Amino acid sequence: MAILATDITTRLSGGAANADPNASLGGAMSSVAFADNVANNLFDDVSGAEASAGDVEYRCFYVRNGHATLPWLAPKIWLSTLTTSADTEFDIGLATEGVSAAAASIANEGTAPAGVTFSRPTTKGAGLSFPDIPAGGYHGVWIRRTVNASAAAANDSGAFTIEGESAP
Repeated sequence: MAILATDITTRLSGGAANADPNASLGGAMSSVAFADNVANNLFDDVSGAEASAGDVEYRCFYVRNGHATLPWLAPKIWLSTLTTSADTEFDIGLATEGVSAAAASIANEGTAPAGVTFSRPTTKGAGLSFPDIPAGGYHGVWIRRTVNASAAAANDSGAFTIEGESAP
């Protein structure tokens, strides 16, 4: 039986029971999935001070293959919807620790994760390629939100897409 879309989930980081996206700063994978692939679900609203001064924040989440027996082959992630505000942007990068390893924790949301290369792929062809993820395995992803100084107030969002292949 093939891997189904419901077998692939995105989960917060920050510890096994972490349910707070603001604490999703690396570390152990949480049992808590976030609602959907809208990046705004990972970040708090931008405060007036952050909009005025500018701000860069980071979050880590995991992509998990919940299938009981099949590996997920050639998975890719890309930003399918860029931010709705001209004053903000999202970039993504793969955690460097590899498959089924906890991403290193960062001290706070303003600390960049060491060794992670961020980019803004907007198509599957340009997307970031994961290694194959075995049944029950996972891989960390970092997302960076940049708010430009003097940003206009906006209810901002963006989305990413994750796709891969199922073994026959």
